Amino acid sequence: MTHIPLVVLGGGPGGYAAAFMAADLGMEVAIVERDSRLGGTCLLRGCIPSKALLHVARVLAETREMEAWGIHFQRPSIDINVLRGHKEQVISTLTGGLSQLARRRKVTVFHGNARFADSSTLEIAASEPGGASQTLTFDHCILASGSRPSRIPAFDLPTPRVMDSTKALEMADIPESLLVIGGGYIGLEMGTVYAELGSRVSVVELTDTLLPGADRDLVKPLSQRLQKLFENIQLRTKVTKLEDRGNSILVHLEDAEGASTREFARVLVAVGRRPNSDGIGLENTAVVVSPKGFVEVDAQQRTADPKILAIGDVCGEPMLAHRASHQGKVAVEALHGDPALFEPRAIPAVVFTDPEIAWAGLTEQEATAQGRAVEISRYPWAASGRAQALGRTEGMTKILVDPETDALLGVGMVGAGAGELIAEGVLAIEMGCSARDLAETIHPHPTLGETLAFSAENYFGLATEIYRPRTPSHEQAVEK
Repeated sequence: MTHIPLVVLGGGPGGYAAAFMAADLGMEVAIVERDSRLGGTCLLRGCIPSKALLHVARVLAETREMEAWGIHFQRPSIDINVLRGHKEQVISTLTGGLSQLARRRKVTVFHGNARFADSSTLEIAASEPGGASQTLTFDHCILASGSRPSRIPAFDLPTPRVMDSTKALEMADIPESLLVIGGGYIGLEMGTVYAELGSRVSVVELTDTLLPGADRDLVKPLSQRLQKLFENIQLRTKVTKLEDRGNSILVHLEDAEGASTREFARVLVAVGRRPNSDGIGLENTAVVVSPKGFVEVDAQQRTADPKILAIGDVCGEPMLAHRASHQGKVAVEALHGDPALFEPRAIPAVVFTDPEIAWAGLTEQEATAQGRAVEISRYPWAASGRAQALGRTEGMTKILVDPETDALLGVGMVGAGAGELIAEGVLAIEMGCSARDLAETIHPHPTLGETLAFSAENYFGLATEIYRPRTPSHEQAVEK
């Protein structure tokens, strides 16, 4: 039995961020990770490998787009083994770096499957056959166990032709045809990768839109582009059954026109994620778990058990790596006695499709649901010199403004590199900037980033590159 004052259960972005900060603050800390490497879902089978493959997909798309400039490339030859190997090298480089950082900070790392025996004890079963089990006692534990792909029992066929996101990222092959069940960000990102690599991709979504949780204005340009990239997109459609035909999967579909069937070489089930709160012994503690499986926490990430805190996917939406990392630091600061609270004004979200979609703060749909009055300004990238030069004019920047104070409440973007641009919007919201602050901040020209300032100018009816007749509301805004 080993006693360590602070134990972090989970070595993902939230877990290692918490452990490293704790070590930097002089605490004795250990990480317990079931995988043989640090990094968690994000690094090993999520954010990083998917973005590496999306980069490849984007380069392939650019070779086609250059034809408009009179530059023609030969049809690319794809070596799937080299592609897969390079992806794994990216992961290996980053996981190796985390291991070195843990050693330099003197953070002890235990590998194995952990379970709470009680509120101050973890039993760690060896993940490898023949390995030794261990018992850890602690003063405090930060639960950072993450999430996993949601599963539909009826779709769990004993065949590699039916994949979840983890299996899809392994890139066993480039199937001739692929059905993506679910029009959320995971399905659309992986569908983009496979489509650019040569698969005929179809998407089935139960609701009436792709990316159901995202702003409709932002989804529209993406949907239009995907209609050209994908073979088929079926909305308001339900998959009722999958049948293994050996060399293919027979998919039974149901929509407003009735039932139908189609065959695909592979099927990707991407219907969301669920928290890893089960099977780890939380019932042996005082931790409260919601009916949806999320661990309940306060603003300092403390659970109902005074010895256990929780961060990241396991304690609620949105399930984002950067949210987990920030919560991990808040939890450590709280344990250190600092007045830390997790109360962000804005948490950015990015869908790394092509074009990318990014938003932060209040969305138009949320404002409508709350009955909150907002002024909305939309700036089309077709008016941006940079977007024209890049040939990516489908984009748009959108801001939501409080009509009483002109305070910036929300920012949304769709377009090339939107994920890189949203950080300015997050900072503006966190700092309590007004639309005038944004408009009067001099942005470099020509860049896509200046569309943020232009959207604020458009709010006042003063945008240079587009004409918007001024209204009384514009006059009032200028007077403020």
